[in-house]
Amino acid sequence: MTERLKLENQLCHRFYTLSNAFTRAYRPLLKALDITYPQYVTLMALWETSGVTVASLVQKTMIDGGAMSLILKKLEAKGFITIEKDHADKRVKHVHLTSFGNTAKVKAGDIPVQMLCKLDGLSKEEASQLATLIDKLHGCFMPIEDE
Repeated sequence: MTERLKLENQLCHRFYTLSNAFTRAYRPLLKALDITYPQYVTLMALWETSGVTVASLVQKTMIDGGAMSLILKKLEAKGFITIEKDHADKRVKHVHLTSFGNTAKVKAGDIPVQMLCKLDGLSKEEASQLATLIDKLHGCFMPIEDE
């Protein structure tokens, strides 16, 4: 039983420390844009498709709804986005990039390349395999939704 409780035997702790390491690695790259990593994730989703609902952003980014509300308020205050209520249903809000938010996409263009340089110990095949395994593991923790 004591072996099960050793920190070195905990897969979750490896993910925790890796997540922290990624966040620290992104911090200086995002500083020029004056955004945090969760704000960056939200902007990446909006750079793919602007004008989406808050609910679809939560689904795409997998960021908690309460946290997403705070992220969106900060991005709006910084001028990256605007938030508009739906004309038909005032409870639904649409998030749109501003011209400043679109310009930030150009500035952020090198960030993925700079992060890949930090992963030079992994081959492309290993990186692909790792992504597949992480997605598979993530599926173990996702609730089954009613159809």
